[in-house]
Parts: sequence; C-alpha cells; structure tokens
Amino acid sequence: MKTESKIAMMMAATSLAVMPVLAGPGISIQVGVPAPPPVVVVTAPAPVVTVAVVPDSYVWDGTEYVGIVGDQYYYLGPDNAWVVMDPPRLARFHVWVGAHGDWRSHAIVNEKYRYDAHHNYAPYKGDHHDQDADHGHDHDH
Repeated sequence: MKTESKIAMMMAATSLAVMPVLAGPGISIQVGVPAPPPVVVVTAPAPVVTVAVVPDSYVWDGTEYVGIVGDQYYYLGPDNAWVVMDPPRLARFHVWVGAHGDWRSHAIVNEKYRYDAHHNYAPYKGDHHDQDADHGHDHDH
C-alpha cells in the first residue's frame, strides 16, 4: 500500500483528534482536525401573558359593532370576539362618525360580547357603587 493511501485512510478514520500518521520509517506527521462547532443553547421565550381587551361599550356603525379601548378601535369579529380594526375598517368608521357626531351617546353597554381576539373572557364589572370609596365621608346608612 502506498504511503499516501495509508495517510488518506488514517485521516478518514479519525475526525476528533490530532493524530500521528506514519509517513515512513521513523517519520511521523501531526494531522490537525478542526474542532467541532460550538454548541448553541436556545432558551425558550417567557410565556406571553395575554390580557383580555374588551370595550365597555360599542356602537353599530351600519356595518358592524365598533368599540374603543383607550385609543385603539375594535370590531366584533368571528365568534363574537373583539378584533383590532384594520385601516380600511377604521377609515369607513371615521366616515360614519363624521355623519353621526353624537354616536357616543348611543353606545350600547357591553354586557354581552366579553371576549377578545384570543378568546379570553373579560368579566363585566359594570357601573357599581364602591362602598369603600365612601369611607371618611359623612353619609347616613
């Protein structure tokens, strides 16, 4: 067997360490093998906490129910869940608002549609009188 073939076979037989290879009588050659790539550790992201976003009131704009939470507009979508309004819906709603300036006075209290787009339920708290808020005030009970 030729010396070159011996070297090729020996190099193919190992892939993890530096190995002496005999090139002939009394001669050795150190063959370097690249180190394996570093191990990449991937950590799972923290779970997402979803808070149910449900408007406390809504209005029928002639096409669909629309509600507002803060400055975000929602429409009542599939499965009666509130979904963030996309730009075309929002533009149509603003045109409707322009013709119905008193729309807020006609809003419906939302006791029925209490689910957000992720199907999280947001209980209706309603307008209730907080008795704890009266502590320190002079009221006859």
